Amino acid sequence: MLKIVLLVLVVVVIIFMVPRLFSGSRAAAPAAGSTAPDFTLRSQEGNSVSLKDYRGKWVVLYFYPKDQTPGCTREAHNFQADQSKYNQRQAAILGVSVDSVDSHKKFCTKEGLNFKLLADTDGNVSREYGSLTNLGVAKFAARHTFLIDPDGKVARAYTSVDPGRHSEEVLAALDQLQKR
Repeated sequence: MLKIVLLVLVVVVIIFMVPRLFSGSRAAAPAAGSTAPDFTLRSQEGNSVSLKDYRGKWVVLYFYPKDQTPGCTREAHNFQADQSKYNQRQAAILGVSVDSVDSHKKFCTKEGLNFKLLADTDGNVSREYGSLTNLGVAKFAARHTFLIDPDGKVARAYTSVDPGRHSEEVLAALDQLQKR
């Protein structure tokens, strides 16, 4: 009888506790039309970068899980390859993950990236953008992108991203939005 009670107790604990430990723990992502939450983070160069510094330009704010992983590397390479197209559209690319400044510096050097990667080591900015994933003790940014207009408003929010074709998708959205 004691074994059955203990088994039931373990099952109840698992049912109620495990989902909390492995939940996405995400706040709601800012919706299109809302003001993009401002932030200041350090880049791979160690400099402070604030979203407000980019007022008057379009911003591609993309969150990604981890430096030097296959999907994140592919996505970064595509943004890098399309850098001149973004420049023509007056758009800056800012990548954000919970990795350190040093990790970003190594990633940029190894992969030849020249746009800003921002270190959100405490996860606060990722959380504000509904992009923080919490798997127990491991935290990382979900693959989300926010296209922010020159007035600081979210023009598009992407919460389902294919890293292989995402840069093309964002460029097409920029073209459509800038025609208005």
